[in-house]
Amino acid sequence: MKQQFTAMALAFALAGCASQSTPVAPTPPQVAAPTAADTLTKRDLADGLYEMALSPKGDALYVASAEGFKDVQGGVVYKLDPQTLKTIGLSHTDLKNFGMALSDDGQTVYVTHSLDGGISALNTADGKVKARLLFPERNEKGLPFGARQILLHNDTLYVGAVADPAVIWVVDANTLKLKTRIKNTGKWMAGLHYSSETGRIYAANGGGEILVINPRTHRIEQRWKPLGDKPALLLNIAEDRDTGRLFVTDNSKAKTTLVLDIRSGKVIKQLDIGDSLGVVYNAKRHEIYVSQRESGKVLSLDATTYAVKKSWSVKPNPNSLLLSADGQTLFVTVKQPFNKDHSTTGPDSVVRIALNH
Repeated sequence: MKQQFTAMALAFALAGCASQSTPVAPTPPQVAAPTAADTLTKRDLADGLYEMALSPKGDALYVASAEGFKDVQGGVVYKLDPQTLKTIGLSHTDLKNFGMALSDDGQTVYVTHSLDGGISALNTADGKVKARLLFPERNEKGLPFGARQILLHNDTLYVGAVADPAVIWVVDANTLKLKTRIKNTGKWMAGLHYSSETGRIYAANGGGEILVINPRTHRIEQRWKPLGDKPALLLNIAEDRDTGRLFVTDNSKAKTTLVLDIRSGKVIKQLDIGDSLGVVYNAKRHEIYVSQRESGKVLSLDATTYAVKKSWSVKPNPNSLLLSADGQTLFVTVKQPFNKDHSTTGPDSVVRIALNH
């Protein structure tokens, strides 16, 4: 268990069939006292919450859960009402869920299983697992490569492996058959992002690199090292299409958010806001949102001046971020710290922030 837990921590501290576990009774949403500027709703949901996805119609919020890591088998994919955060459906899975992506038609949710080195496709209509792929790679301890983030583009899934050296698995999204591997991707593959402006995939790794990948040829065309020889563990990526900027976070080594030119990789600005994990750009409001696990905050920054406009306290450890299609609602998963025995003091939470209040 210790080795498996280390793999999980590495996969996401770099940062979403029947189960044998006992389901946690749903907890009613708790509404925090709103300020004059915003409204925040918090739902204590379950152990092991990670990434989220929003249905195309905006009527369902899916949350990947690994559930507990102490004497708990399997995980759950929760389906919540995006307005109230009440549970409207759930799927018990025999493996633990971390990363998440949703098909364009909203009929399939894809999840990564970091501890088991695989992915599953679930039918959103009935919650059943309809396909699964377990990758064969193993590290020097015989453990599976941790499958971290999953990116869906053009009916193809790109799955990053937390390993040294790492790979990116390229999978047919319809059949879940492995098509190829992108090798030589450095140490600990983390964030993945596709830009429709450049037609390229951008991949962040634990060696401080951003890889520029052609999805048609699956070739690495450029390797950027924005901080040079300085230690950096680059994590998550967001894009401002109008200005051609990439926002890249590091909450471990450099503890910063980098602003890069999307075509050259040149550093435009290094934001000295402290440890940075999740990052989202909001074109509708021209704002950047960053989650900070150490400070327990989510920041809203002006995307022109980079000044902090707002700060929401969502302790203890905000993790993943998700923005609604209309740019007016921000969702956050908030994690509890682990005890020495891999348990936690309480369930992780989902937070809904209304940006237009």
